[in-house]
Amino acid sequence: MGSSPSASSLSGFAQRGRPPASERDGQLQGVLTRLRGALPTQSQSGQRVAGYILDHPQDVIHASVSEVASASEVSEATVVRLCQRVGYSGFQDLKVSLARDLIEPIKLIHEEVDPDDDVRTVSEKVIHGDVQALTDTLRVLDGVTLRRAVDIIGKAERIEFYGVGFSALVALDASYRMQSLGLQAVARTDSHMQAVAAALAGPHVAVIAVTHSGSSKEMVDALRLAREVGAATICITSFTESPVTGYADVVLQSAAAETMFRSEAMASRIAQLSIVDVLVVCAGLARMDRSLEALERVSRALALKRF
Repeated sequence: MGSSPSASSLSGFAQRGRPPASERDGQLQGVLTRLRGALPTQSQSGQRVAGYILDHPQDVIHASVSEVASASEVSEATVVRLCQRVGYSGFQDLKVSLARDLIEPIKLIHEEVDPDDDVRTVSEKVIHGDVQALTDTLRVLDGVTLRRAVDIIGKAERIEFYGVGFSALVALDASYRMQSLGLQAVARTDSHMQAVAAALAGPHVAVIAVTHSGSSKEMVDALRLAREVGAATICITSFTESPVTGYADVVLQSAAAETMFRSEAMASRIAQLSIVDVLVVCAGLARMDRSLEALERVSRALALKRF
């Protein structure tokens, strides 16, 4: 379980209070991450365009829409539609954001581990990969979406986190930390209990599903049941057009790359936990006095368990 947010972390967030880049400059960042997340659900022609951009990002920033269409063997309209599907106004908008992503002065390179790597090299590659997952996630999160999620949490009488497999660990951590703020939160990691709880939820409940693929039948069914009875629904996923997003009022995208010894789903836990961090701190800030009081009471209770 992660530790509870401290009073200093809440006040520190309040002082920094700087909006994410996507709000500051009006441009969506993380073009390649957005394309990878949307790739599985695109049509064949859309996948060809996305695949071309992912494979030739340097060429794309100097190309016209007709050149990308020709290289992908699709129409110009298909290129524009794909750009719009991943959040851009058109091809030119995507190109500007892509160019900025590629020319950033600091780039953390996540290399594949090699059997001959020593422990120090492996540690650098693994940790750089985690940092890259966080960087990519920050690029695709936007302040408006996060604000909606925080508002939903703030208005809910009860918050339920659903997760299975690796995502169950994130759901458990999230519920523990929300409880530490004095909020009514619970984690459901059994698919049967998820279905029961979702069916009995209502307008006073916020249901947050954590699912890397967004295609887990348990998560899709649970979010559908919750929405049918009027609960507010949020999902944290790496794939923005996966089935679960069809039943989510708010979609929070995480990002992670797959490597030899760590599946994309495993790597995404770092990004998912960071999104939970943001939600917890923002929820704490929204009810500062009550949160600090709850954290103090939790701290005293846990102190009794230490020598």
